[in-house]
Amino acid sequence: MKYITKLLLGCCLGLSSCYDLDLNPLSQASSENWYSDETEIEMSIKDFYRDDFWPLDNEDKTDNFIYRETPSEIIKGTLNGQSSDVTTLWSNQYKSIARVNTILEKLENASELGISEEKIKQYKAECFFQRASCYARLVTYFGDVVYVTNVIDIDEAFTMGRTPKSEIIPLIYADYDNAIEGLPEKYEGISSQRATKGAALALKARFALYMGDYDIVADATKRCIDLGIYKLHSNYSDLFLSKTKNAEESIFLLPRSIEYDVTLGNWTVMNETSRNVGGWGAFAPSWDLLASYECIDGLPIDESPLFDPHNPFKNRDPRCTATIVEFETPHLGFEYNPHPDAVQVMNYNTGKMQTNNDARINAQYASYNGLLWKKGIDETWLENGFDVDPDKIIIRYADVLLMYAEAKIELNQIDQSVLDAINQVRARAYGVEYTNTSAYPAITTMDQKKLRTIIRRERRVEFAKEGLRYMDLIRWKIAGKALTRPNYGMLYPVDLLKEKVVNKGLWFWPSTPQIDEDCIPDFSTMEKEGLIAPMSQRLWNDRQYLWPIPTKEILINENLKQNEGY
Repeated sequence: MKYITKLLLGCCLGLSSCYDLDLNPLSQASSENWYSDETEIEMSIKDFYRDDFWPLDNEDKTDNFIYRETPSEIIKGTLNGQSSDVTTLWSNQYKSIARVNTILEKLENASELGISEEKIKQYKAECFFQRASCYARLVTYFGDVVYVTNVIDIDEAFTMGRTPKSEIIPLIYADYDNAIEGLPEKYEGISSQRATKGAALALKARFALYMGDYDIVADATKRCIDLGIYKLHSNYSDLFLSKTKNAEESIFLLPRSIEYDVTLGNWTVMNETSRNVGGWGAFAPSWDLLASYECIDGLPIDESPLFDPHNPFKNRDPRCTATIVEFETPHLGFEYNPHPDAVQVMNYNTGKMQTNNDARINAQYASYNGLLWKKGIDETWLENGFDVDPDKIIIRYADVLLMYAEAKIELNQIDQSVLDAINQVRARAYGVEYTNTSAYPAITTMDQKKLRTIIRRERRVEFAKEGLRYMDLIRWKIAGKALTRPNYGMLYPVDLLKEKVVNKGLWFWPSTPQIDEDCIPDFSTMEKEGLIAPMSQRLWNDRQYLWPIPTKEILINENLKQNEGY
């Protein structure tokens, strides 16, 4: 509560790192005489669009990810009121809300500063957009939260309790509606880098999806689609690269820049790049994710005659090899091959064979499950001291299409528009028009149960590594199933090379895992046969469907009660 108190009183209005949308740092502001003209108000509003205020869930909270034998707190079931994820999300959202409420108060007299009514309307709409998005995150993760829309004094702040979630949800929708009404459809040159009508519609739909309000999802996504502004980027793989800035598919994003030191970060880059190029190869996609991609006949791997567990990348949905590095293919200038026999690989930069540090036979800490991320990764990741600046995409058009489809499926209002929405996303992966249904495995069924399974698989493979899987697990109430199974990897090299796997012709996977209706694979048979190794046990705790209120906030304010189980 201390954060709320300080920030609602305006104590953090001195903006030490305001930046324009081109990421050019501006001068520091003084809180004593701030908001004295349009420039200062504009700077304050642009400060909404900073990374801290727009978090995405790391993939390490999900079954899409493995980090050697080290699971995250969520996976271990040990999330608590002192966890950094908890305290950071809480404090940053209230920091942003405090700034919104202060700016809205100042805007009441903005016409006296010579600011046009049109600009005042836009600024207010941006404030509503920001406040709605902040409270949407707070309610989604914490449930009942402190709700305030004005600047309050310290005595009141220390006595405020949590407002029921059921009361806050319509207020969030109202803020989004005010934003939708007041925001422009686009800006000159930076439409996806600042709040727009489409961004407000899309994020309103996302929040409604998380709340299970499917009628609101269907309406908001349809209105976003009908704007006619957005379209799918032609190449799925290229969309996530640093060279692709402000793509037509991005509805709302935060730009990054090497020049202004707003980047993905060296820690992430080193962990996701291969050991042959000097990275660590430690953050990896899970076997669960690899198993989730359909074959090119549109069937899951446990049903398709095209699937070969010994060559798991063959005949798969193109998003599989766009997301995970295929074995024995060039990656960052080297052949990637985790096979224990591959003691050397080709260095395409020199044209010579060299020691293969991406195989555990040579490097103990090479990828424990043999997989590496490819999505968004290219040679630029090796530059600038292993740092890179791809756009941070908050929401994109493919999400709007799939949210629309899911909402209509759940409402059982299934028609051709639902199939078209899904098929547009699927066809883009194959590089064809969605109307050319013979060129990709188009969806044709109108069966609600089958479509529910399809949309869950589609979301998993389309949005892998984009921060959406965790909340999908939460809202579908399947975290208890997905996150209580082991995270699997390869046996140690000596066992792989013995009679167990390689010498029996069982590399890579000894057999095909079974896939259930929620797109969750079962590797337990292979484990029982001693052919694969559990790297770590996932120990999800159902209390984590809601996060704990930060402990220090509970200690400060006796009226702030903790969530159950913490």
